[in-house]
Amino acid sequence: MAAGHLSLQDAERLVLDHYGIEGRADALSSERDQNFRIETAAGRRVLLKIADPAEERQVTNFQTELLLHLERTDPALPAPRILCTPEGVAEIEIGAGAPLVARLLSFLDGTPLATVAARSPRQRRRIGERLGRTAAALAGFRHPVDGHELIWDMARAARLRDLLGEIEDADSRALAEAGLDRFDRAVVPALPGLRRQVIHADANPSNILVDPADPDMVTGIIDFGDAVRTVLASDVAVAAAYHLSDGDDPLGPAGELIAGYHAALPLQPPEIELLCDLMATRLVMIVTIGAWRARRHPGNRDYILRNNRTAWARLRRLAGLDRQEAADRLHRICREESHG
Repeated sequence: MAAGHLSLQDAERLVLDHYGIEGRADALSSERDQNFRIETAAGRRVLLKIADPAEERQVTNFQTELLLHLERTDPALPAPRILCTPEGVAEIEIGAGAPLVARLLSFLDGTPLATVAARSPRQRRRIGERLGRTAAALAGFRHPVDGHELIWDMARAARLRDLLGEIEDADSRALAEAGLDRFDRAVVPALPGLRRQVIHADANPSNILVDPADPDMVTGIIDFGDAVRTVLASDVAVAAAYHLSDGDDPLGPAGELIAGYHAALPLQPPEIELLCDLMATRLVMIVTIGAWRARRHPGNRDYILRNNRTAWARLRRLAGLDRQEAADRLHRICREESHG
């Protein structure tokens, strides 16, 4: 095994030695962790995750305990399950010195939404509902490092000003800067009054699984690697930002997802008021952090920038909306949902 890196053979041997599962490994794309799908001759599939060596050990444990908490709190949720060794161990340390941490998870059936063309109001509502249920299940979860430093934590988006220089095009850079100006002006003063808890925080289309035979059926919410204790409203804003339309009504599809979330976990009026600004902030984060990371990791550039072109287009659409009219519309959507 190379330092900090497992081969396919290493992954297969690890799962056999520690879990008694014999299967063939395939590497899966990931921004930080090493992920392997292990499939047995009988067709059973599991997911082996090797934590990024740069990740603090306690942060890895936070993610493990989060999944165990979800299983206890809402076992019907379509979220990955931690698979322990026969001795009941949830995390395995491998290697000498600074060991790598390995975990085995259930492998959820389904196709990433990012690879599926079909979209519908029913699908968006279900995504929102599943995400809201996940947040509701996490409301009582605590961990010593649940508030760890995370570049994707939207409540700390003001820090991204130092990265604006990574955006080469001047017009695009000005658009991102205007988004951060709006965040400072509208969101920052409201932050102390907003609910905070542990959230998934990254329900992008690559982390939502749907049934390929029925894309309206959500079969999984995966990848809790960006989970953090932060502003609750940013959870639904992150997800909704990926469902803004490129058509005449950019807010409509996002509103359907927000309605589903609100049905499962009712949003408070101050949270609803800021959703448009939070969606715009997420888009600014995608393009800014993406530019910064792509320059530092050119070998992973395509994966890092997979959402950038769409994010720029949607950020421009949001910038053209009247913010108060948009907020009023989202308030109406949530009121109608509450009144059935």
